Amino acid sequence: MDRVEVLEEKVAHLMRAVEDLSDVAARQAREIEVLERRVRLLMERAAEEEALQGEGPAANVKPPHW
Repeated sequence: MDRVEVLEEKVAHLMRAVEDLSDVAARQAREIEVLERRVRLLMERAAEEEALQGEGPAANVKPPHW
């Protein structure tokens, strides 16, 4: 193999690696969006539960030994 063929082969491998990494990054971005949506919903539910209980956030409640 001459030098040009070796370089072409390396470029082909690198292009494939870039495409694979791009696919991974796109999939992870979609998963992050789903997870962010779920966290937002859970936070809303937790806030609703706190409102229904008539208490403030747990961080604002003094421990029983105070």
